[in-house]
Amino acid sequence: MSPTSTPTSGAVPAPASAAQASTGAGAASLWELARTRAALAPDALLAVDAGGDRVTFAQFRDRAERLAAGLAARGIRRDDVVSWQLPNRISTMVLAAALSRLGAVQNPLVTMLREREVGFITRQAGTRLLVVAASFRGFDHLAMAHAVAAEVPGLDVADAAELTDADPAGLPPDPADGSGRADGSGQPAAAPVRWLLYTSGTTSAPKGARHTDRALLAASTTFSDALAVTATDRVAMLAPVAHIGGLAHLVTALRCGSSLVTAEVFDPASTPDLLAAQGVTIVGSGVPFIRAYLARQAAAGDVRLFPQARVFLCGGSPRPASLHTEVRDTLGGVGVVSGYGMTECPYVCWGRADDADADHASTEGPPGEGAEVVIVRGDGSRADPGEPGEIRVRGPQLMLGYVDAAGDAEAFDADGFFRTGDLGFVDERSYLTVTGRLKEVIIRNMENISAREVAEPLAAHPGVADVAVLGVPDPVTGERVCAVVVPADAAAPPTLSQLCEYLLAGGLNKRKLPERLEIVEALPRNAMGKVALPDLRRRIGV
Repeated sequence: MSPTSTPTSGAVPAPASAAQASTGAGAASLWELARTRAALAPDALLAVDAGGDRVTFAQFRDRAERLAAGLAARGIRRDDVVSWQLPNRISTMVLAAALSRLGAVQNPLVTMLREREVGFITRQAGTRLLVVAASFRGFDHLAMAHAVAAEVPGLDVADAAELTDADPAGLPPDPADGSGRADGSGQPAAAPVRWLLYTSGTTSAPKGARHTDRALLAASTTFSDALAVTATDRVAMLAPVAHIGGLAHLVTALRCGSSLVTAEVFDPASTPDLLAAQGVTIVGSGVPFIRAYLARQAAAGDVRLFPQARVFLCGGSPRPASLHTEVRDTLGGVGVVSGYGMTECPYVCWGRADDADADHASTEGPPGEGAEVVIVRGDGSRADPGEPGEIRVRGPQLMLGYVDAAGDAEAFDADGFFRTGDLGFVDERSYLTVTGRLKEVIIRNMENISAREVAEPLAAHPGVADVAVLGVPDPVTGERVCAVVVPADAAAPPTLSQLCEYLLAGGLNKRKLPERLEIVEALPRNAMGKVALPDLRRRIGV
């Protein structure tokens, strides 16, 4: 084993209560989890949404099975590809379980995607049925879906609100999905692909990751073990259920018996109050959300907004080290706990609730059960602990490959590790720290500058509400550092000189200071809160 690979024995075990609450061991599918949890805790709450809709585990199972029968009557069969573009609603979760009951291949699509992307994805995935909301946030998704269907052969379209139930008595037996035995071999059958999850496309065209249910279960295990999730937890599910982050929350709730609090749209004025009213214990997820919680807490005065909160989840974007202390002291709980993963290999690492403050502030925690992280030097050799390089990962949550297999050779190295394109290092305990991305390294006067190294301290400036840092072309130096800032006060935005003085005072090398400042009202972000760099570059004209 490499000095930087992950010894699975180093993980701190979850408390016994978490293990007793979990039903994930041996489960083969989302549907099997739903059925098992409903038998164990039929009347316990699975989810509540911003509109007040609530569903217990038994109600969830029954609704999913009736909808599965309706989809079967429509002609959906095992291994059919069904794409769905739906917001965070309980009915969306029911659809996912219903399709799992049928053994269909699911292709969730975040609601921000439009005709070009949806057309590309459904054509490449071989989608048979595209399910959409008629409209959402003022956009006519149904009209778009019909336009896509006119160009994609064999594609049918359905308005989610018009899907009908049927008597589940006529359904075929539950699909085994790999839990049975292969013919004559005596060995477990290979788990089939059940999810086509497309990347958010922040830097390139979307790529479809081929995943099994077991991969989602492995990702959930990393999360639930690290945070010791139990049936007493209420988890803020603000990541889209159509994204791996949202799906992992659903799987975790079914595994552990925890409850979900969800909303279709994050509204800084109302969503924090929704979460507070529901007594959330695990609050998510990402820097923009946490900034909204801090602002709402400031308005609430001395009354704690989240008195039952254990942890505040952070991931998907750089964060200043000071954010952890601010959250711990202002919002409560242990403060910030972060994790690391991507669509291709979700939830590789998660910080643990009992980690030290220094770990919460700067690391993404250790890899989960069975996962490995290695750091690779520029020459392809393995780095030593503490030495920076490219982060590569593998484990049970790793995708089988892309829908377009032509991308696999570049994606995986000779040892089967996924090349993440991220930069970072691991310490002697295998705790991961992310320092930037290969594609976000700014080369100025032949010197490499990490965009993240500049962005993280800028995010702590009192005049900065949000920030991104990128390289822009320069005829003399090759590139220059550009800071794109959303000011805390639009009437009095910070100046470039003020920001540079702040960075120098914090210890940043003078050679890495921003040379250009752009003030914007908001940063373009994808569904998981990551800055959409192509959109940002277009916005500032580079």
